[in-house]
Amino acid sequence: MPDNRLIQLNQWLDSLVGRWGLEPTSLAPASADASFRRYFRIASAHPQYPSLIVMDAPPDKETVLPFIQVANLLKDAGLHVPIILAENQEKGFLLLSDLGSQTYLSVLSPSNAKALYRDASQALVKMQYASREGVLPPYDDATLQRELDLFDEWYLKRHHQYTLSDDERNQLHTIFRLIKENNLAQSQVYVHRDFHSRNLMHCSSNNPGVLDFQDALYGPITYDIVSLLRDAYIEWTEEEVLDFLIEYWDIARASGLKVPSDFADFYRDFEWMGLQRHLKVLGIFARLYHRDGKANYLNDIPLVLKYTRAVASRYGCFKPLLRILDQVAKQSS
Repeated sequence: MPDNRLIQLNQWLDSLVGRWGLEPTSLAPASADASFRRYFRIASAHPQYPSLIVMDAPPDKETVLPFIQVANLLKDAGLHVPIILAENQEKGFLLLSDLGSQTYLSVLSPSNAKALYRDASQALVKMQYASREGVLPPYDDATLQRELDLFDEWYLKRHHQYTLSDDERNQLHTIFRLIKENNLAQSQVYVHRDFHSRNLMHCSSNNPGVLDFQDALYGPITYDIVSLLRDAYIEWTEEEVLDFLIEYWDIARASGLKVPSDFADFYRDFEWMGLQRHLKVLGIFARLYHRDGKANYLNDIPLVLKYTRAVASRYGCFKPLLRILDQVAKQSS
C-alpha cells in the first residue's frame, strides 16, 4: 500500500531542491516519537546545512503551528533549537536544521553527567527566565487533572484490569487535589513538558540542543527539572539526583527565578510535581501500548513505577496510593 504522506513529502522536497541543495535520494527515517509525527534526515549540498531534518506532521492529527511558535520563543531565549528553514503548514511539513544524532541518553555516563546536566540546567533556566504569562496556554487545574486521570483510565483499568473501590477512588481524588494544589502554588514559567534525555541533543556548542517542545505550556517551575532528573529512560541514585538538583536550584536562584529559598521546600515541590508526572506517564505508556500498539514503552514502566512508589512512601498523605499500587501488584502476581 503506497505511503501517500511520503509521496506528498517528496513532492514538496522536490520544490526545495534548488534553494537548499537537497539530495532527495538520501531521504531516510531519522526518528519517530510517541505522537503521529515522523522525522526524516536528508543530505544537502548547502555549505551551512550538510544535513537537514524533515518533519511530517499529518494535519488531520495535529498542526505544526505550536512547534513554530515555541521554536521562535526558545530561540529568542537563547536556546539551541532547530532553525525552521522552510514550511508548508497546510500539508504539515517542515524543513529544519539538524542538531545531530547524539541524544543525551546515548552519551550520558557517570563521568560526564554532572557537566551535561549543568548545561541542561542552564538552558532550562534561560527558558524559564524568558517566561511571560499569556504567551503559552496555561498548565491549569483542568490540564493537570486530565493527565492524572490517565493513571486510572489506562494504567489501572486497561493495563491491570483493576477497578478502584469507592474508598480508593475517594482517597485518590484527595491525593490528586493535594498534588494539584502544590503544583499550582509554584512559580509559573514556560514548561517544555518533555525535557529529558531523549529530547536533548549533545552538541559541541550551545549544548544541549532541545527538541520536541511543541506541547509547551505555562506552568509549575519544577516540572521540567523533574522530567530531566527523574527521567523514564535513565536512572541515577538519589544522591546524584540531589547533587544535580541543588546545582539547578543554585543557578535558578542566581538568575532571579522565584524558587523557594529553603532547599527542603524546593525539594518537596520537586517530589510532588514528580508524582503528578509519573502518574501521568504510567497512564501514557499503558495507552501507547494498548491504543497505539507501541509495546516498547512497557519496558520503561518499571522505572516510572519505582519513582512513584518512592515518593508515595515518603509522605503520609500519599500512603493510600501506595496501598493501591500494592493491591495492583498483588492482583497481577
